[in-house]
Amino acid sequence: MGEFAKRFEDLEIWQEARRLAVEIYLQFKDCRDFGFRNQIQDASVSVMNNIAEGFERRSRAEFRRFLDIAKGSSGETRSMLYLAQDVGHIDKDTGMRLISEYEVLSKRISSLMATLRRKEGGKVKS
Repeated sequence: MGEFAKRFEDLEIWQEARRLAVEIYLQFKDCRDFGFRNQIQDASVSVMNNIAEGFERRSRAEFRRFLDIAKGSSGETRSMLYLAQDVGHIDKDTGMRLISEYEVLSKRISSLMATLRRKEGGKVKS
């Protein structure tokens, strides 16, 4: 895994996932809908934690598998952000900005997954 970084903390996608998780925590810290708040916070933290866990597995295949889970958690966070707007937990501008940032992160995760797949000698899915 050294060709990407020496530590997961060095990965830009992990740094971005961490920044976004902090923002999700801050945006919803006063939300009294505890089930909603816990779900969106858990989903956002799952993105960064799965990147870290996969990296620490020290195998390209395992890293790619955990990146796939992280990408799924990014989608879950985006879905929750739409709901947050719909029920008034967050204003539309902030919600759409965060959705856009999570979309960019998902694309970056996909790009790294494709790179790992190529290095494993497998075909890249379109």
